[in-house]
Amino acid sequence: MATKSQDRRKVRLSRALGVALTPKAARYLEKRPYAPGEHGRTKRKQDSDYAVRLREKQRLREQYGIREKQMRNTFNEARRTEGLTGENLVELLEMRLDALVLRSGFARTTAQARQLVVHRHILVDGQLVDRPSFRVKPGQTIGVKAKSEGTEPFQVAAAGGHAEVLPPVPAYLSVELDKLQARLERRPKRAEVPVTCEVQLVVEYYAAR
Repeated sequence: MATKSQDRRKVRLSRALGVALTPKAARYLEKRPYAPGEHGRTKRKQDSDYAVRLREKQRLREQYGIREKQMRNTFNEARRTEGLTGENLVELLEMRLDALVLRSGFARTTAQARQLVVHRHILVDGQLVDRPSFRVKPGQTIGVKAKSEGTEPFQVAAAGGHAEVLPPVPAYLSVELDKLQARLERRPKRAEVPVTCEVQLVVEYYAAR
């Protein structure tokens, strides 16, 4: 469970980046849709191209809750993959196990999804996987360890307790929430992935470095 200081950090970060990183941050953004600090309500001075690209990269990275090294490695893989680099980047990030645990409704936030994986509650094709960065392949099934199914967090999830704070299940996933099972039917397409990001700016950020 997140501490109060972690909650405050996420709220401030959400306001600075202009994207809700947690359900609590989403509520704050509705009330105060401006950046934190005494100048938050004033018009922002014209940002440099670098600052705009940096902020967009941070928006994407924070929505997946990953470290910069992981982000850069995924970008390099996306660049080597056939197709548009920015779209490839989001699609590869979306196939992370923790991202799909969240999309499936098993968790309420990215941080909780990662915690469920690290604490060895999550199975892929019946095998225990404790790496949030594990790349799920199309056709693979995500489930919950039998001993964990009866615990409160998963009972809440199975009853649809996170539905009010999560986007609808995307078309690339099929989910049987009451059974705590999900299947990645195919590779996600950027247009379907529920993240807020101008991916071309992220590509330009890394290309310039």
